[in-house]
Parts: sequence; C-alpha cells; structure tokens
Amino acid sequence: MNISPGENMQMAMGAVWAHRFRSLLTILGIVIGITTVVTVASLLTGLRQGVVTFFQELGPDNIFLFRTSGDPSQDNRIPKEAKRRPIKPEYADDIRRWCHSVADVGMDLLIPPVVDSKPITVRVPGYESETINVAGRSSNMVEITPRDFDSGRFFTPDEDQRAAHVVILGSSVAEALFPTGHGVGRTLMMDGAEYTVIGVYAKAKGGFFGENGMDNSVDMPLHTAQSRYPQVDRYMITAKAKPGLRQDAFEEVEGVMRRLRHLPTGAADDFSISTPDQIIQQFDKITGLIGLVAIAISALGLLVGGIGVMNIMLVSVTERTREIGVRKALGARKRDIIGQFLVEAMSLTGAGGVLGIVIAVLITMLVGALVPALPSSVPAWALIAGFTTSVAVGVFFGVWPAVKAAKLDPVEALRYE
Repeated sequence: MNISPGENMQMAMGAVWAHRFRSLLTILGIVIGITTVVTVASLLTGLRQGVVTFFQELGPDNIFLFRTSGDPSQDNRIPKEAKRRPIKPEYADDIRRWCHSVADVGMDLLIPPVVDSKPITVRVPGYESETINVAGRSSNMVEITPRDFDSGRFFTPDEDQRAAHVVILGSSVAEALFPTGHGVGRTLMMDGAEYTVIGVYAKAKGGFFGENGMDNSVDMPLHTAQSRYPQVDRYMITAKAKPGLRQDAFEEVEGVMRRLRHLPTGAADDFSISTPDQIIQQFDKITGLIGLVAIAISALGLLVGGIGVMNIMLVSVTERTREIGVRKALGARKRDIIGQFLVEAMSLTGAGGVLGIVIAVLITMLVGALVPALPSSVPAWALIAGFTTSVAVGVFFGVWPAVKAAKLDPVEALRYE
C-alpha cells in the first residue's frame, strides 16, 4: 500500500489536532525559544537601522577627531584616556594645508552641561530646558554635515567672525521653549547671556535607541563659544574627504596628527580618529554579543522543546502500536511509517515556530507602540530562520521515535492492547 505525502500530512495533522492541549504543552519550549530570538533580532535590527541613518546624516565621507573615544557630547572618559592632551583648534588649519585628500575641515567646541559647577540652562519667559547639548560650530559645518531646517538658516562666516550672539535650536529644544512654534527671530537667555534664534533644525533622523542628541542641540558660532567659554577645550575636528578618497584622507589625517603631537614610531595614538563605518562596526560587535546571548537562551528553549517532542512522540508510538500494526498488515512500508511520525513531529515543532513568530511580531509591535523612541523592525531572515529552525528541531528529535515505530513487528503490534 503506497501512501502519498498528502495523506501522510493529513494523518499527522489529525493526530496533532486530536491532542491539542497536550501538543501545546509539548511545544512550549519551542515557542519560548523562537519568540526570544525573533524578538531580539527585530529590536537589534531596528536599532542598527537607526544608528546607520544617524551616521549617514553626519556624512559618510567624514573623519572625526576627538581627544577621547566614545560619545564626544558626553564627558564619560575612559580612565586611561583622561590624561590625554586636548585637540587644539589650530590642528584644523594644519590638516587643511597638509592633507591633499581632504576637501574641507570644520570644527566644533563642545560645551559640557556643567561649566564652573553651574549647569547650563536655556529659558524664555514661562519655559525652561536643561536637557540641551551646547556647541560652537565653525560656519562651514553646514556644508560638511548638512542639516535640514524647519525654519531659519545657519549662521554666516561674518556672524562667526564677530562672535554674534545667535543660536540654532534642535527640534526638541525649540518645541520645549516655543510650543506654538515661530521661534526664529525671538530671543532666549542661556547661561546669563541673551541670544537671538536664527534657525530651527528639522527633526533629526536615526539615533541610538530612537533618541538623537542633535534634537537637543543649541548651536552657536564657534568664536561666540570660544569667547563665552574660554576655559573649555573640548574641540572636535571633522575632516570631509574628497569623493572616493576617504581611506587616503584617513591615513593622511592620522599621520598629520601623529606628527603634530610628536608621537614616536610604534607609539599608540593619543587621540581618537574614526569614521561612520568604524563606529557602526563597533556597534555591530556589541549587538553581536547580545545576539549570541539571545541565541543561547533560545537554544536552551529549543532543546527543552525538542526533548518534550521526542518524549511525546515515544508516548504516541506506544499508544498507537496497534494502529501501526494494522497499517503494516495492510502493506504500509517502513518509510511510510517513518514519514508519518516525522511529519507529525515537524508539524508539532513547526506549529510552535509559527506561534513563536506571531508572539514575537506582536511583542515588537507593542514595544514600538508603547516606546516610539525604541525603533523595531521584524527582518524577513529572522522569520524564515525561526520557522526553519523549529521544523529542523522536529526532524532531529523525531527521528528516533519514527524509526522505533517503523521497526515494530506487525504481528506483535496487532497483539498489543
């Protein structure tokens, strides 16, 4: 008697459906494992998309120079980097003069949130904000790291040279200070000085965990920042490479910086130099470790689920010994019996995989709705990998029960009560 794959599938699904509650309990480990790995993959994929977009906004051809590694806007130095010499503003002219692969060089003076033990706040009548990132920027930074504007403009070279008291606000700061909009042309007070708002940036794209520090920016001309905060030396230089020459520019800038800082051959850099690609690679290493932890947790769930499937399939073989004997007496071949029990095991774990994927997608959507700042995106590869893995677990743990069923002697099986 030949049994078609369709008939095998029908019988297997019928057996699974006949014991629905038992099947659900059996695949619980599979559900947990698939849910974990798909949810983590979705969140990490969304985070990476935000980071990539963030650095694309900063400029893919840009090279960043700062005293220490890490986020320049945060004063969280690594202890061994705390004694490094600051980046000097004159380095920008030296790089422009000696690095032929560099198209332009700009500079930022990053003002810490607390200066001389006094936190910097910005306020207008009725509104105040202290969640701000203050920076002085050279006038050419609008070409090196272009930003979109909701209204207004960037400051001019003349405003920079005469240290004009003008500022450009990030979208979040502008919304906090001017809830009704129309901030351009109005004045505000910051750290005891009055400034005129000449521009408001559009909401920045991308970011870390959905947050982009540029939305909290208060930018002023570089010379204005230097005159207001002469004690601050947190300079960051941004060198824009000529098209197609970023690697050459990177090597030239690093070489010039080593000469300027008189570093001997073989000595480590006492400054941080990076590109968007390098920062994204560092982020990928971190998320890779998180992914490995998620895989380890899901593997444990899949192992428990697989053992449960093997156990229930062995029980099923015992319960259906007489049925197997009848089928063999009617001419069913070993491969028909093996096929039926394998398909049944795969149906169990496949159903667990589908249920885990559905739960993971719902969790991802819920996180996106409750925490809009945390980006999430369900990648197709995670869905495919999750379902494939769940089915593979069924094949692996279903082989032994299937082979055991196929080896039953039909005469003895028919006698079984």
